[in-house]
Amino acid sequence: MNERRIETAKRTAVIYRNYRRARERALTRLAQAHPEIYKEMLEQEKANDETQGRKWVDIDGNTSNVGTQPITTVEHSNEASNNRAYKSNDGGEA
Repeated sequence: MNERRIETAKRTAVIYRNYRRARERALTRLAQAHPEIYKEMLEQEKANDETQGRKWVDIDGNTSNVGTQPITTVEHSNEASNNRAYKSNDGGEA
């Protein structure tokens, strides 16, 4: 009985991880296809968080006040994006 619960939990975790990966890839592609709309929506989310007193965490794990850092978009080639889809992420969950 306990083994069945563990297997179910593992299966659920894998499904959720795969969903998050696909969601992140789709968001990246959408941001690249429509960078101006993405910037506008990101600014709206930052403003919303600022009104609620939330802070954003940067890539180094440092927190900063919302809206203090400029938004930049990164250009990627489709080939690099496609190659990334076939790589595994051994570093943890999304």
